[in-house]
Amino acid sequence: MSMRRSAPIRRDAGFTLVEVLVVLVILALLAAVAVPSVLGYLAGARSDTARLQIDSLRTALDLYRLDAGRYPTAQEGLGGLVQKPASARRWNGPYLRDGTLPVDPWGRAFLYRADARGGGYELISFGSDGREGGTGEDTDIAVRSR
Repeated sequence: MSMRRSAPIRRDAGFTLVEVLVVLVILALLAAVAVPSVLGYLAGARSDTARLQIDSLRTALDLYRLDAGRYPTAQEGLGGLVQKPASARRWNGPYLRDGTLPVDPWGRAFLYRADARGGGYELISFGSDGREGGTGEDTDIAVRSR
């Protein structure tokens, strides 16, 4: 019967506390540089998403106008795109894909302001703060009909 010798234990195996701390400091520095860039990208993505949603709503409003001969009134609002208003003579909706009104990327409904004469409208998302005005991500995203 042969006996195996166990390998000697090396005392220099593993990392020292200083080495681990150096790695943690490097990782913290990398995170400090990368996180603001990523957050800025996400903020811009939300604003871009709101612009795309407004463009989609504009297309739906134009289709509504082609069918009904006018844009929805202030009382009908954007709801006229998904459910036939009583005052609409010709309605071929719903004009939105899922039959539901989208909310902006911050979880709020888009504001629809109709011209009193029925000739135009304004669509608004008030940005991340939900209030009129602002800068950066709080900037309003608005479009008026042509």
